[in-house]
Amino acid sequence: MGAKRTIKESISDFSGQISVKSMKSNNSYNSSVLDQSGLKLDEIRKLSSVASVQSYATVSGIMRNEENFDGIVYKGVGKDFDSLRFKKFLVEGEIPKYDEEGFNNHIIVSEKIARHLSLHPKDSIVTIFSADAQNPIYRKFIVSGIYKTDIKLIDDLVVIGDINHVRRILGMGNKEVGGLEIFLKNINKIDKDFPPIEALIGYKNYAEKANEKYPQIDDWIQIFDVNIGLIITIMLVVVIINIIMVLLILIIERTNSIGYLKTMGATNFQIRSLFINYTLLIMIPGLIVGNVVGLGLLLIQKYFKIIRLDPANYFISDVPVDFNIIFIVGISLGFLLVSGLAMILPSYLISRISPVKSIRYD
Repeated sequence: MGAKRTIKESISDFSGQISVKSMKSNNSYNSSVLDQSGLKLDEIRKLSSVASVQSYATVSGIMRNEENFDGIVYKGVGKDFDSLRFKKFLVEGEIPKYDEEGFNNHIIVSEKIARHLSLHPKDSIVTIFSADAQNPIYRKFIVSGIYKTDIKLIDDLVVIGDINHVRRILGMGNKEVGGLEIFLKNINKIDKDFPPIEALIGYKNYAEKANEKYPQIDDWIQIFDVNIGLIITIMLVVVIINIIMVLLILIIERTNSIGYLKTMGATNFQIRSLFINYTLLIMIPGLIVGNVVGLGLLLIQKYFKIIRLDPANYFISDVPVDFNIIFIVGISLGFLLVSGLAMILPSYLISRISPVKSIRYD
């Protein structure tokens, strides 16, 4: 659950829950100009579900120094860039202020690119762009900050910089943008919030959700649901087998007591209820101890991050923990309820016990 939440938040906080682009956009990393004729940006910003909106434009290029080079996607942002939201990804340096006045040469590179090109804050780097594949354009940038999202598709390529550079390289107007990134107040309500936003973007533009933008990551997250269901099912089977064994052992050990109770007038239903309730009482201390141990291990992981992962494969660098009290309590009560129901059938063994034989058995 923690991994699902963290991956979704990382993608959403970097590029928004909803992206708006021009219908002219293709698979190229070079942005097409967003059509403004039908776009109602002010109304989108006023929607109660929208936290913020930022504009951007992208262009592909090659970043190189004397030792190495990297293919990059230069993502230009402007004065509406949500730097507070981006700050969680910053691992070194600082976030420049992009006010769209002139050309800001300060950029933010990913930790992976910085390591590959041996870059540190305040270092300079040359980047080559080619809008028409004929005339290369050179720009010299200064590294202001280094970020890390653990999302391979982002960390391998994206460099953050001033949108005016993209406008100049692609021949865009001073106010034109390549797209919008919309951040929602509640990422879990994206299906509900998407249609009102889509209605305000104009017919020459289109909107896409974050999971549509990165379908391979969404497929990976869906696998978690299968794993969660499989793990809970295996645990439930083990619990049911063990609890039924406890019930049967109790019945065998208390065969003579069952005979005495029947002799004194107790019905089979009353005796079965007694044994089921007693077995559940035996289960509760184990359930409490199990929760204490489990939550203790989760707390250790949450604060000390003992279990690490390879972000290239898992999109996260350590196992995140999500303390969902409703989920934890629900699982515990659910196991208790299912165990009680599972004992109903084995408890009918009590009906087959004869009072005379059981007392003689004593």
